[in-house]
Amino acid sequence: MWRFRDVFLLIMLCLLAVSVAAQGTRRGGRQWQTLSGNAPLVIARGGFSGVFPYSSGYAYELALLTGLPNLHIWCDVQLTKDGAGICFPDIRLQNASDIKYVYGNKSNTYTIDGKQEQGWFSVDFTLKDLKLVNMNQGIHNRVPHFDGNNLPILTVDDVVRLTKPPGLWLNIPHDAFFSQHNLSMRSFIISASRRMIVNYISSPEVGFLRSIVSRFRTGPTKLVFQFLGPDDVEPLTNQTYRLLMKNLTFIKTFATGIIVPKSYIWPVDNSLYLHNYTSLVLDSHEAGLEVFASDFANDASLPYNYSYDPVVEYLSFIDNGQFSVDGVLSDFPITASATIDCFSHMGKNDTVQAKLLIISSEGASGDYPGCTDEAYAKAVSDGVDILDCPVQMTNDGIPFCLGSIDLKEKTNTAAISNPYSIYSMFRNPAAKHVGNLMQLSDFLAFAHNASSISGVLISIELQLTIQIKTWTVKTDVHDLNAAYLAEKQGLGVADAVLDALSKAGYNNQTAKRIMITSSDSAVLSKFKSTSNYELVYLIDEIISDILNTTILEIRKFASSVVIRKASIFPSDDAFITGKTSIIPKIKAFDLPVYVKLFRNEFRSQPYDFFSDAYVEINAHYFAGIDGVITDYPATAARFKRNRCLGYKDTPPYMMPLQARLLIDLISPTYLPPAEAPSPILTDNDVAEPPLPPVTGRPSTVNTGSGSTAPGPTPRNGQPALFASTILHVLAILLSTLICGGQNINTLYTIL
Repeated sequence: MWRFRDVFLLIMLCLLAVSVAAQGTRRGGRQWQTLSGNAPLVIARGGFSGVFPYSSGYAYELALLTGLPNLHIWCDVQLTKDGAGICFPDIRLQNASDIKYVYGNKSNTYTIDGKQEQGWFSVDFTLKDLKLVNMNQGIHNRVPHFDGNNLPILTVDDVVRLTKPPGLWLNIPHDAFFSQHNLSMRSFIISASRRMIVNYISSPEVGFLRSIVSRFRTGPTKLVFQFLGPDDVEPLTNQTYRLLMKNLTFIKTFATGIIVPKSYIWPVDNSLYLHNYTSLVLDSHEAGLEVFASDFANDASLPYNYSYDPVVEYLSFIDNGQFSVDGVLSDFPITASATIDCFSHMGKNDTVQAKLLIISSEGASGDYPGCTDEAYAKAVSDGVDILDCPVQMTNDGIPFCLGSIDLKEKTNTAAISNPYSIYSMFRNPAAKHVGNLMQLSDFLAFAHNASSISGVLISIELQLTIQIKTWTVKTDVHDLNAAYLAEKQGLGVADAVLDALSKAGYNNQTAKRIMITSSDSAVLSKFKSTSNYELVYLIDEIISDILNTTILEIRKFASSVVIRKASIFPSDDAFITGKTSIIPKIKAFDLPVYVKLFRNEFRSQPYDFFSDAYVEINAHYFAGIDGVITDYPATAARFKRNRCLGYKDTPPYMMPLQARLLIDLISPTYLPPAEAPSPILTDNDVAEPPLPPVTGRPSTVNTGSGSTAPGPTPRNGQPALFASTILHVLAILLSTLICGGQNINTLYTIL
C-alpha cells in the first residue's frame, strides 16, 4: 500500500494542506438548501472504489488525496469469527476477494434476508485466517489489473490508523445475520466508538439502530437509516421500505437522517429517462431528517437527460433550485468533490477561468444527430465558441454539412451517432432522427446570426466507405480526395467553400473568426493563396513525436494545428503510459494546438481520467492546449467557468494527475501488453502535390429516354442532397472497380 503513497503523495500532500484552509472560506458564502445550510458531504463508498478494489488501502488513499478536505470514507462492516470488524462490500467474501482460491473447501450456505446463499462468509474465519486473503475488484466491468497487488482485507482500526480520515462512516448491513452466529455488532460499534471518532453509523435494520440510539443520543455520532429497494422488507417491522418511507416521524425516533438510492429522489423510467423529482428531500427536511443519496458512479448507466455527464447528475441533487441532499455516496469521490466546490451555483455568465477555445464536432452531436439544425442550436445554447461544418459535396456541386458519407453511418435521414454502441452506450434515443441537415449556405447564415459564438470552422475531410457485402473499395488516397473531385468530377470543394463564405458576407466582416481545417496540405495551400482565413492543419493519425523541420513545413500553409488526444497521452489497454512533448514543441513555433475528440462517454477515456470528462479536459488544459473539439460543448463550457481554476491554490480534484499514475501501480504479471510506439511525423508526411485545376463536369449518363429525370425535391424546394450524393458515391465505386482499383477491405478518404 505504501507504494501508492510513494508515487502519488509527493504530488498531492502539499496541495491538501493548502486546500484545507482555503476551502473552508470558499464555500462559506454560498446558499445551500441542505438541512444544516452547509455544503453537502461527499462520502467515498469503500474509498475510490470506482478504480481500486473496494475498501483497499489504495482506494482509501486515492479518495482522501483527491477529495474535499472533509471527505468521509464509508466502510461496510462485517464481523469475523473472533469478532473483528472488517471493511468489506459484501457478506459473501468471494465477491470481492480471492478467498475461494485460498480456502477452496470452506464455503458454506446460510439464510440471509430470507434467502439461501452459498459462499465464503466472514463468520467462518478468524482475522488471522483472513490475513492470507487479498481484495479484488468486485465489479466485473471495472479495472481488474490491481487484483495482483496483494491488497489485504483491512479492519476498521487499520483504516483509521493508516488513513486518519477526516470523517468516518460505518455501515452495518447485516446485524441480524451476525446475531444468529452469536456475534454482537452492537458491542463492536460501541467499542469502536471509544477508540475512534465515528461520524455516522447507518443500517437498513430498524432493530439495530434502536438498540444503539440511547448510546449515541449525544456526542459526535449521527445515526442514519438506510433504505434498500422499495419492495425489500425490513426485518423488524416486516414492512417494505416503500411503506416505511411514508412514516418519517417514526424514523426520526431513532435516526437523524436517511440514506436512499438516488432513484427515490429522481425516478428513472425503463427507457432511462428521468421523471420529475419526488418530494422526499423536502418532506424529510420538514421532519428534521438529513437526506443522503447513494449509488453514484461515473461508470454506471446514467439517464439520457444527463448527456453522460456525472457532474450534471450531481448538480440535479445538490443545486436544482428546489432542494439539496445533505450528502452523496460515490464510488468516484473526485467528481462529487469537484461538483460541490467547483461547479455548483454557477451560471452561464460566470467569469471564464480557462483560456480554452471550444470547437464543436458536428454541433452538439452527443445530444442530437450531427450537423442538424438542432445540434447546432444546442451547441450555441451550450456555450460553444466555434461552430463547425464538415463539408461534403453533392454530385451537382452543392456543399453541405455532414460528418461522414459512410453509407453504414448516414442515410437520407439524419441519425444520431452511437460511437459506443458496442458497450450498450447509446445517445439520446428520443432524438435519434430529430433535426434537419443544412447546406453550407444555411449553416453560415445561422452562425452569422448567433451572436454568442466567435467564429466558424469549415472542415474539408470527406470520408467515404462503400461496402458491397464484406468488401470495401480502396484506391490511392490522394486520387480520391480534393484532387479527384476537381480533376475527375469537376467539383471544386475549395472554390465552393470560398464562394459560400463570400456570398454569406464573411469576407467583409471582422466579428466572426473563420477557420479552415484539413489534413491535406494542398487544400490549405489553396486557401492560403486566395484568402486570409485561419488555416488549421489536422494531424489525424496518432503520433509519438514531430520533427522541428516538419513544424516549419506546416507553418508554410497553416497557422494552427489539430492533433489527437492519444498524441499527447499515449496509452496501453486504456492506461496512460506517459506524456509526449508534442504540444510544447509545436507551440514553440507559435502555432496554437487544438485537440480532438472529447466525448462524455466514459469508454472514450483512459482509466487515469476516472471516467470523468472534466478530469480529462483538465489534464489536457494543463498540458498547454489552446482548444478542444468536442461532441458535448456544454461540458467544455462548464469546465471553462469552474471557479476552482480561479483559486489562488488549485484544489487536488482540479489538479492534473501524474502521467503513468495507474500503470506504475500494477504488479508486473497484471500489466497490459505493451503496444507498438506511434510513428514520428516527418516532412514527407505533410507534403502533398498542389490541387489540379477544376475540369469540366463529366457528361450525365443517358437514361435512354433522351432526358434525365430530376431528383426528388423536399418540401422546402431545395435539391435532395442525399439522393445525388449516393449516386455520386456509386459512380465512384463503379469507376474505381472498372479502372483497376483492386485493393479491398480498407477505408479511404474522398474530398
